[in-house]
Amino acid sequence: MKRNEDLQRDVQDAIRWEPLLSAAEIGVTAKDGVITLTGIVDSYAKKLEAEDAAKKVAGVRAIAQEIEIRFANSNKKNDAEVATEIVTALTSNFEIPENLVQVKVENGFVTLEGELSWNYQKEAAKRVVNHLVGVKGVTNNIRIKSEFADQIEKVEIEKALFRNRTVDSEDIHVEVSGNKVTLNGTVTSFYERGEAERMAWNAPGVSKVDNELLIDYAGF
Repeated sequence: MKRNEDLQRDVQDAIRWEPLLSAAEIGVTAKDGVITLTGIVDSYAKKLEAEDAAKKVAGVRAIAQEIEIRFANSNKKNDAEVATEIVTALTSNFEIPENLVQVKVENGFVTLEGELSWNYQKEAAKRVVNHLVGVKGVTNNIRIKSEFADQIEKVEIEKALFRNRTVDSEDIHVEVSGNKVTLNGTVTSFYERGEAERMAWNAPGVSKVDNELLIDYAGF
C-alpha cells in the first residue's frame, strides 16, 4: 500500500490535472487508502469531477466526499427554474425516451424517477442534470425494465469483459439469475470496477447488476 503522503500527493496531482479543476481550491487528505476531499466549488459538475479524478488514482480504496457547493449570485436559481431546465434538457437529449423520466427538485437537490429499458439511458439522464447550473446533488432512482424477455447470455458478458483491455477479466466471476447479473472477484482500481459493471449493463436483457467486486491494491 502507498504511504499516506504519496497517495495524497498523487490525488492532488490528478485533481490539478483536470482542466475544470485547475483553479479550484480542493483539499485532500489520505489515511490507509481512504481519501477525504474538502473545499468549495461553484458547481455540482466540479464536485463530481474531483471525485472521479480521485477514483482513478491507484491505491485509493474509498472516498469521503465533503466538498461544498456555493453558487455565485448570478448562478442562483429557485427549484422551479432548475426543474424547468432539467425537463428541457431531458427532452432535448436523443438518448432518453421522452416523457418517461420524472423530476423532483428540493433545495437544489434533484431526484430522478421513472422506468427505462437500458442503463445507458439512465446514466444519460443523470449526466444531463449533472452539468446544469443550480444543481447541488442528484439521486438517480430510475428503474430498468428490459424489453428483452430472453435469458441473459452469461458467456457474452464474459467475452465482453475479456475484450476490454482496461479490465483484467481473469479474477472476475459472472453469475446470471433471470435478468440480474452479479459480479464477484477482485479488480485493481475503482476505474476497472466501474468498467466491469458498465460492460455487464450493456448485455441485452439486464435489469439489475450487483457489483460485488473487491478492489485489491496488493501491488501498490
